[in-house]
Amino acid sequence: MSPESKKTRPLRRSLVLGVPIALVTAVAVAATATGTTPTPSKPRAAAPEVVGTAVLDEIPLAKFSNSLIPNSVANDRGVHLGIGSDMFPADRKGEFWALTDRGPNGQIKVDGVKRRTFAVPEFNPAIVRVRVAGERVSVLRAIPITTASGKPVSGLPNQASRDEAPFNFNATTPLSYNPSGLDTEGMARAEDGSFWLVDEYGPSLIHVSARGRVLARYVPKGLGLQGADYPVVEALPSILLKRKLNRGFEALTVLPGGDLVLAVQSPLLVPDATAGEASRNVRLLRFSPEEAEVTAEYSYQFDPVHVVDPSETDTAELKLSSLVPIDDDTVLVQERTDKSSRLHRVTLPSGEGILGSRWDDPATSPSYEQVEDLAAADVPVLAKELVVDFGKVPGVPGKIEGIALVGRNTLALINDNDFGMSDGAQAFDEQGRLVDSGVDTRVTHVKLPRPLRG
Repeated sequence: MSPESKKTRPLRRSLVLGVPIALVTAVAVAATATGTTPTPSKPRAAAPEVVGTAVLDEIPLAKFSNSLIPNSVANDRGVHLGIGSDMFPADRKGEFWALTDRGPNGQIKVDGVKRRTFAVPEFNPAIVRVRVAGERVSVLRAIPITTASGKPVSGLPNQASRDEAPFNFNATTPLSYNPSGLDTEGMARAEDGSFWLVDEYGPSLIHVSARGRVLARYVPKGLGLQGADYPVVEALPSILLKRKLNRGFEALTVLPGGDLVLAVQSPLLVPDATAGEASRNVRLLRFSPEEAEVTAEYSYQFDPVHVVDPSETDTAELKLSSLVPIDDDTVLVQERTDKSSRLHRVTLPSGEGILGSRWDDPATSPSYEQVEDLAAADVPVLAKELVVDFGKVPGVPGKIEGIALVGRNTLALINDNDFGMSDGAQAFDEQGRLVDSGVDTRVTHVKLPRPLRG
């Protein structure tokens, strides 16, 4: 972004953590009817429509991080907080739990090869409670995610053999791997107040206490993660070791009965990257916290990429980013690109699905990812029904990663603004300060014509 365009960016109220926040009261002014004819009530919307948009307060990342872990961040390079990785309804109207990912990161090419950069490598992922009031999203409290001994988990990659090599903000200095590091992407809150998170590195499912301490990290069998400062349990199907780089788990929800449903963001690379990049076949898992194991694996197929996003032609841009519970057997599944997304209603069948079947064997040929006609191959693919195409709803921002159901027929959406970062060396100025993209973290409410729950 040029300096000129930055000057035109709307100013927003900054939040000083720890200071009570006065709520803004929204006053609606109704037009006065003329004559004796009563004003008709507003008819039910015939199509989905945006009924509210609120913007997250600008909070310097160092101020936010240091309020949770004192003296943890000395230089935030002008980056502000971003919390758009997921959202989950809290127990008060207008309040939500939101989630950061691993922190501000990007890519810079060096000698023709992309390097993964971490602008603030000291940043630690956090669970954030927010209030949406009027046009403002304010932070009420935040919970840092910590190891068993109370140390920050960090957002740094775990293993050189599986993850991108981390570098500093300008890709000149290598950073150390951290086996405890988490790239948190999906979140749900359990009835006992603890949290469940999913991560892209393992990919993994993480159980976190109400205070943010990692109780257990469930990873694919055979991962062999050593040195993490919390219990690591190899309980997930080993086929997940074939996940695409930086495309592990991104979506998670908890069903009313307590079971978890989690989704791999993209097709696995089985038997190779060429097959995975071209595939539309992804996997959802059902996990029982009581049994601490996966009880079902479901086959799910994306719509063609041009259907999800008419401006996109690359199938590899399709992602699953959010799951919303409706009842014990029904979830909403979001398919997206970075520009557009659609939400489908899916009924989860009884049984184990493809769990433990030949489709979990990487030697199967053709692989599950290579099958174009799943029905012809006797794969029990999940049936789906389109609920809303957000690309056709004016006012919905891009890169929606979190969705929550509010009431019977209103959805709250949160977008990932990537902490205002963009890829390339131009992301920072000559002083090493962020050249902000100008993209805000927003909570957008969309009202649907029909209720999703009875």
